[in-house]
Amino acid sequence: MNEFIAPIIDSLNGLLYGSVLIYLLVGGGIFFTVRTRFVQFRRFGLAVKTMMGSRTTADKSQISPFQAFCTSLAARIGTGNMAGVAVAIYLGGAGAVFWMWFIALLGMATSLAENVLAQIYKTNNGDGTYRGGPAYYIEKALGHRWLGVTFSISLIIAFGFAFNSVQSNSIAAAFSGYGIEPSLIGIALAAVSALIIFGGIRSISKVAEMIVPVMALGYLAIALIVVLMNVTELPAVFSLIFRSAFGFESAAGGAIGAAVVNGIKRGLFSNEAGMGSSPNAAAAAHSTHPVNQGLMGMLGVFLDTIVVCTATAAIILMSGMLDSGLTGIELTQAALSSQVGAWGGHLVALAILLFAFTSIIANYYYGESNLRFINDSKGLIIAYRVAVLAMVMWGSVSSLPTVWNFADVSMGVMALINMVAICVLSSIVIQVLRDYDEQLDSGMTPVFNRSKFPFLDKTMDKDVWQEHNDRSAASSAPINVKPAFIAD
Repeated sequence: MNEFIAPIIDSLNGLLYGSVLIYLLVGGGIFFTVRTRFVQFRRFGLAVKTMMGSRTTADKSQISPFQAFCTSLAARIGTGNMAGVAVAIYLGGAGAVFWMWFIALLGMATSLAENVLAQIYKTNNGDGTYRGGPAYYIEKALGHRWLGVTFSISLIIAFGFAFNSVQSNSIAAAFSGYGIEPSLIGIALAAVSALIIFGGIRSISKVAEMIVPVMALGYLAIALIVVLMNVTELPAVFSLIFRSAFGFESAAGGAIGAAVVNGIKRGLFSNEAGMGSSPNAAAAAHSTHPVNQGLMGMLGVFLDTIVVCTATAAIILMSGMLDSGLTGIELTQAALSSQVGAWGGHLVALAILLFAFTSIIANYYYGESNLRFINDSKGLIIAYRVAVLAMVMWGSVSSLPTVWNFADVSMGVMALINMVAICVLSSIVIQVLRDYDEQLDSGMTPVFNRSKFPFLDKTMDKDVWQEHNDRSAASSAPINVKPAFIAD
């Protein structure tokens, strides 16, 4: 059976990732960059300020924007930031780093768009929390529930099950050299994960808020140490990156085609911009305006690729280990060990543990939100939690190449559906962003008043975004421009 299924999965992956998704995600990034008037550059400082000032809400039962932001980062920042970057550089040369930067800068605008839509069309859980994501805005704004269900099923397969088994497998592999049985690691991971995921989004977001900043800053500190140890080589490294990016350097497969393809792929599938995953976390936040969470989603792409992936690239390129013949996580471990000593390998193992564990709990929540879209049944949610824990245990002791490839297909379907949806809904994003910009330019603190958007008021849930409807008449002039796809 596997001999029959594997070639089909490989063919679908080749079609999706070899052409369709690359062009769609890059094209979508350019489209949203232009339509938002380069929002990722003109509002970058505001995004940082928004993130820094969003740690609390008036009601402690609500999920703060910062907690939702950390939850999305928990899923974004995983083993791929260490292993995937190493593979990209091994296959594409140092120039792949430049193209990772390029696609991240474009993806920041795409991420803003999908996170804004998730906030507009979120669903009130009735307990001070919200849920939402692409499945929700596809049904409410486009009226296609079947397409939302298709998206949800694809996400549950990819993030809820397959990726979580892969994350536990990565942790077990990282600690295999310490004489710990993979089965014991699987049991421990499942037990700790159960304590968190059975607490729901509040528990998940609080853990993410505690762990994600520490693990990210710790990893960056290690990378900074390596850079300072080799600071005289920094100009040469940047020169190598730019020369290789445009085909002027032939190091390690660094022909321009290999650099472009591997850099873009690594960037796209590390930061997840346009994939439709991070909006599931963004929708949970209690925010004063949808664009606030959009700006933080934009910042998440920057931190994932421009900061964390670049940290890995710096460790590898400054170590001189690129020609060692190693690739993946082995290359990252060898590179760090060559700079700081044997304990560098222990640091990488610890980083994998933290990166992968936080991804497990965030991936779980993405699946829960989409399962509740299909059928909001308590019994079904409990069954899903048990199934996720079983996949975590199974993944720690299994070989997963076919599972990984199948997950890639599922994620490809997600991205295909989501990118088409957000492009169709782009006029909504632009009008809400314009409302935000106008309030800022008038010296006001932007808040979202749904009564200003009669065409949105018809498609949004009735019990969301009600707290700011008492804005003064002057600031509540209706915006009557209606996208063509929204029915009367």
